[in-house]
Amino acid sequence: MSNGKSPSTVLTTETNQQSNDQAANDQPNPQPSRELQRRSFLKGLGVAGAALSVAPLLRVGAEAEDGNGSLSKGDAAILRFVAAAEIIESDIWLQYQELAGTQDNEVSKLASKLIPGYPSQPTGGNPDYTSDVNQLDTDMAQYIHDNTEDELTHEVFLNAYLASKGANTISLDAFRTLPASQATGSNKTFGRITNLTQLTVHTDWWTRYRSRGGNPDLGDKFRHAIPTLAVGQHTAIPRTDSDVSNAAFLQAVANTAGFHFAWIEQGGSSLYPQLAQRATNVEVLRILLSIGGTEICHFQTWQDKAGNVLPADNVIDPVTGVSVTFPDLNSPPFGGENFQTNLIMPEPTAFLSRQFPPCSIIRPTETQGAAMGAVNALTGDGLFIGQSGQFRELLKDLASDADAARRGGH
Repeated sequence: MSNGKSPSTVLTTETNQQSNDQAANDQPNPQPSRELQRRSFLKGLGVAGAALSVAPLLRVGAEAEDGNGSLSKGDAAILRFVAAAEIIESDIWLQYQELAGTQDNEVSKLASKLIPGYPSQPTGGNPDYTSDVNQLDTDMAQYIHDNTEDELTHEVFLNAYLASKGANTISLDAFRTLPASQATGSNKTFGRITNLTQLTVHTDWWTRYRSRGGNPDLGDKFRHAIPTLAVGQHTAIPRTDSDVSNAAFLQAVANTAGFHFAWIEQGGSSLYPQLAQRATNVEVLRILLSIGGTEICHFQTWQDKAGNVLPADNVIDPVTGVSVTFPDLNSPPFGGENFQTNLIMPEPTAFLSRQFPPCSIIRPTETQGAAMGAVNALTGDGLFIGQSGQFRELLKDLASDADAARRGGH
């Protein structure tokens, strides 16, 4: 599949006509012009794509006991950054949902209300890919469905809350520029923000959460569970039906997705408590802790399922020639009491200082540079291969603003 720039949706939050044109032509729309500035993506009182559908949320925000009708610059920056992160997550999970999620119309209807031009009907999925993903757990399709729904509700709530306080909201609709999978089950003509076909998936979270002494906040490094996923570029979804016809390769693609699911959510598990330490308003803190708790639930689910991947040796991508091996994770150098695959609770480890006794925690939670660290991790994963420089600069601007936030507004 090409990694170059392709036609895409434009800023459909500005006009419904553009969405109608896209639907009529059944083709993505042209790429946004270089002249669009950062503020083009920061909206005022209207929430992008769904302002009128979230009136109940707006009322809750406006009437909240601790709300004062305004946000500090830092709190608004934090919420805008996590809203952007949730939009990116939603884009990722929608691609997985189309191909391997439960095929009712709940998610597609919700997405169609939030994302201009997104089809309201389910795709029917890709039976072969779904079957291989289900090798990790028979409930995988439902979990993918629910995770996708969660991220969509997160993004719309955060934008609605910002709007209720008179703060700018965030839209990334102009950057739905990347080509979709052309395999059965994908919305083939709908532009994407993220690229799931050229991933470099770091799997050191597997050992980090099983370590009884290491903590990245204290400078520790961790080995990868699947070293071959951390080099080269791997697809986590079938690119075309040719990928589906290769049984051994398709299972490797599903295994890659299984580890990518957990990688996505371990990042959110850390990001929310990291940024919560910089929040000033108690209600903003409440939002970050509440949504962050859901991200932790997601990670624990996917960490459990990743342990069920089927071992496979030296599977070659027929398109790129990249090789991947999925070892038996219950055998050396893993396995044993600390690394058995059914460990899904964070093992106790060093926290704050090695002078304290071990404690079971989310890690990392060091707040310095947290937002920019998240952007760098998402970029390093290959999710933005093919995206514009303008998109990357916008994310860096949002991250810089969030990292500049200080508790108390100082």
